Amino acid sequence: MDLNIIWFFLVGILIIGYAILDGFDLGVGSVYLFAKFQERDIALNSIAPVWDGNEVWLITGGGALFAAFPMVYATAFSGFYLALILLLFALIFRAVSLELRNHFQKESTKTLFDWIFSISSIVAIVLFGVAVGNVLSGLDLNKNGDYIGTFFDLLNPYSILVGVLAFFMLSYQGTVWLFLKTEGEFQQKVKNWAKVYWSGYFILFLICTLLTYVLHNNLFTNYLTHPIMFAIPILTLLFMLASIIRIQRNQPLCAIIASSLSIAMVILTAYLSLFPNLIIAKNPAYSLNIYNAASSQLTLQTMLIIALIGMPLVLIYTIYSYRIFHGKTKIEEGY
Repeated sequence: MDLNIIWFFLVGILIIGYAILDGFDLGVGSVYLFAKFQERDIALNSIAPVWDGNEVWLITGGGALFAAFPMVYATAFSGFYLALILLLFALIFRAVSLELRNHFQKESTKTLFDWIFSISSIVAIVLFGVAVGNVLSGLDLNKNGDYIGTFFDLLNPYSILVGVLAFFMLSYQGTVWLFLKTEGEFQQKVKNWAKVYWSGYFILFLICTLLTYVLHNNLFTNYLTHPIMFAIPILTLLFMLASIIRIQRNQPLCAIIASSLSIAMVILTAYLSLFPNLIIAKNPAYSLNIYNAASSQLTLQTMLIIALIGMPLVLIYTIYSYRIFHGKTKIEEGY
């Protein structure tokens, strides 16, 4: 039993869980300002009971990365230091605006919090995407695993494009969530939004895949070695198509499931292209992989036992909370 490989996939599962769950409430924030003032209460009500629980997946994923691959954690946090500070501020402002908005009566104050909530959500999404783009394209690392580039080096065209893909992907997830949770005129409006964001999601996924092959064809090594892996990006496209078809047929539950699966496949497509690396260096000899960046075998074994106990509990809590708050969101229910 290779504990390093097991932890590679466990971290991947946590990343996918966070992208799907917090992805829809970040997505709701990114499309939020298109709603009428009265409709924004419904949008916020739809995510209010679950958004903070979704953040647990980010904390758990970060903790798992720190425990299993501390060198990757250290390199990522030092290399992306300024970007992560911006991300932290975006998540803080987003949470504060979401919680405080309805404690004020003046419409102008609520509108201010609306703008903060939406802009913070967009910034967080794009920063997550830019970080992924840099991990895929490779970082300037020295032999100690330290990042030796600058913040502006991270803002390269390829990584920005991945950030834009993340924006459309999670914005689409947000619209599908709203399509599930709303009804009437607002639901029809959301349905039209979904078509626009789906188009961007679909087209940008194809463009990013093509550019990755042209600019970073080393990421296709695993796929060319094991051609069966090409089933994953193919499934991505099929789930995308299934989702928009279900929206056209007014089947929101099937649409959100298909959309969530497409996100899982997008992340899995990128994640498996890295294996066995976790952070690619521009000098391949300095790349951090699941062996040279891992904790001791004893630590991996001990943490695996804890993870096998803790992850089901997080999953059970998540399922329970969504079960409790299922159904359509109505404005008279309050915030």
